[in-house]
Amino acid sequence: MNFSRRHFLASSAALASAVWLREVQAASDKWQPRYIVGSSMFGETHVRDILPEVRKTGATAIDIWPKVHGAQREQLDEMGEEAFQKLLDEHQVTLGCITQYKLGPFGLQNEMRLAQRLGCRTIVTGGSGPRGLTGDDLKKAVQEFIEKLKPQLAVAEETGVTISVENHGNNLIESPDSMRYLMDLRPSENLGIAFAPYHLPQDPTLLAQLIKELGNHITMFYAWQHGMGSTKKLPKEQELLQMPGRGDLDFGPLMKALVEVNYGGWFEIFMHPVPRGVPILEPIGEVTAEINRSRAYLESLQ
Repeated sequence: MNFSRRHFLASSAALASAVWLREVQAASDKWQPRYIVGSSMFGETHVRDILPEVRKTGATAIDIWPKVHGAQREQLDEMGEEAFQKLLDEHQVTLGCITQYKLGPFGLQNEMRLAQRLGCRTIVTGGSGPRGLTGDDLKKAVQEFIEKLKPQLAVAEETGVTISVENHGNNLIESPDSMRYLMDLRPSENLGIAFAPYHLPQDPTLLAQLIKELGNHITMFYAWQHGMGSTKKLPKEQELLQMPGRGDLDFGPLMKALVEVNYGGWFEIFMHPVPRGVPILEPIGEVTAEINRSRAYLESLQ
């Protein structure tokens, strides 16, 4: 009887230990976003003041923007690469992305070499070509865009940088089909998608399906919804409806789709202020708090 009791207790302890171990392993294996902070969220605030905030948001990297959205790319030039890298190291932050609409998709050669020197592997830009196309006309235009992009892709392969094209309104690459064609026809792994729900139909089922189709061809995901838009000055509470958890878009299906594809690209909680170049909120700590409010909402959906 005593032996049986001891045997039972030992077996129960072993079972409990195994369950605990599985739970620990499951927790450690749980998908987590690779958070990155867009410098434009802080307007033209100096990068030296932004970097102390980055890790407070759960991020390990910064995405620097030039004017008119930010000014941190110009600040890098002003301080020099060595001083900029020293600042990154001081705050244990990496340069994860450079956003460069200003240079356009065909003017990125020098920017990619700069990115390589600073350990950055992603540059976001826009597409180029006719707008409003559908069907075969759209597919042909995307193919022509890719052909023109090939010299840039050669440098991307040389430097280890991915050119991530955002689906942007009033652009060749703006619709779900244009995104699909871009990835279907791409000649290089160094061409990816910057996925912006803001510029797509605000349908969570459609957005989730598109995430599943594109999978890890997505290299930048913006946690960003349309809300009431970002082109006209609105009361702040309406402007902030672009942020996850504030507007009407249910991010639940999107987050589940990202988990399903085991998404490994950057994840940027994002919005645009009006006018461009100002912080989304002031003082600086309020920007961090707003990002964290959205992060708590998004993580509650996983």
